[in-house]
Amino acid sequence: MRRMDHPAAAARNNAEWCRTMCRAHGHTTGAFGPRAWTHPVRTPPYYPDAVTLRPDASVRDVLPGIDRAAPGCSVKDSFAGLDLTADGFEVLFEARWIHRPADLPVPRPASPWQPVATPAELTAWEDAWSGGDDPMDLFPPALLADPATTVLAGRGQDGRIVAGAVLSHSDDVVGVSNLFGPDEEAWPGCLAAVAALRPGTPVVGYEHGDDLTTALRHGFTATGPLRVWLATG
Repeated sequence: MRRMDHPAAAARNNAEWCRTMCRAHGHTTGAFGPRAWTHPVRTPPYYPDAVTLRPDASVRDVLPGIDRAAPGCSVKDSFAGLDLTADGFEVLFEARWIHRPADLPVPRPASPWQPVATPAELTAWEDAWSGGDDPMDLFPPALLADPATTVLAGRGQDGRIVAGAVLSHSDDVVGVSNLFGPDEEAWPGCLAAVAALRPGTPVVGYEHGDDLTTALRHGFTATGPLRVWLATG
């Protein structure tokens, strides 16, 4: 059986999710190279303009393919191997890739999570994810038609969405992003849904700080480091 490179699989999955989000916003110009995914037009908020895919990625694999003049331009340095300081970037944050094997016991959440199915549900999901801040329209309805994406919602007793996550389905792993909800409900609900939708598939993502501690408590292992660089100009 082929041995999985956990950080590389997580980085590739994350880059595919970034491409999906860009396409949902009507941007189709992103490209996968041998060592990085790059997008020449500014990506949606919170999403990087480049993601490195291999530890040997260099500045030359990243910067020529992105719009460094656009406000908020950022690079996800998936192996913490780049130094972009001289190119006008600073480290926004550091994190760790996480990996949870498929053979661990499946948690039992307080209530089952279900995929979001309609644009109205997606709007309610984004409102819950954002904490009730002004509508951002960050998650377009086009995501609901993407076969590699599942938006999950956990509901309270009154039927309101109180927790959720986005699943990105790759060949070898399921990536989790945008997880929210009470600490002891969010991961159990998400992991139980993954086990039902993609049984026998490892789960990956990245976290830092208290969120990393919570993920480790739910069976994840911290694998390689990553950095996100933000243009300072």
